[in-house]
Amino acid sequence: MTDWLGMAASPRAPRPELKARVLARARASRRRPWRLAAAAALALAVGAAGAWAYRTIGALRAERDRLAVQVDALQDTVATFIHGPATRLIQIPVATGGRVGSVTIFADSVRRRWLVRCDGLAPNAPDQAYQLWFITRDGMRSAALMPMDGDQPMVMGLEMPPEGGPVVGAAMSIEPRAGSAAPSGPMVFHLVL
Repeated sequence: MTDWLGMAASPRAPRPELKARVLARARASRRRPWRLAAAAALALAVGAAGAWAYRTIGALRAERDRLAVQVDALQDTVATFIHGPATRLIQIPVATGGRVGSVTIFADSVRRRWLVRCDGLAPNAPDQAYQLWFITRDGMRSAALMPMDGDQPMVMGLEMPPEGGPVVGAAMSIEPRAGSAAPSGPMVFHLVL
């Protein structure tokens, strides 16, 4: 608007250092989208790692809580059976399949329960299982069927039978995999207490 009055400044060429600074800023601004993209990718990776860590920690806490409950239950069982004043310890050496093992019974006469641990028994044939029996005054009652397919020890808690009179002993036989109502296979042990 001032040009018609003749007061406008005449155009001049910028100094070379100013031109170099302006061009350097323009080139630097072109590089920024890459930096922003890299920063966004890094933030996304950190967020994903945080979410994964949060889920993993939650799962590990739940597993720890489950295992703590299981340990408490096992400690209660062990304290009841092993340290109880009414608990009787019976260890029976056995030989099966050319192997020597043992059956250990913690018999709690007050709670009428047994904790039985079988160690070193030979694995069963595919169609057979060990069957544990309570010997009662009125005869033998099935206590548990134990198919042992590997060399790991087996531990179980058993309630004494309500019928048949008092339990006066224990026996173990090798029976069909489905079990039987009366001992029919070879006896592993027969013990009257």
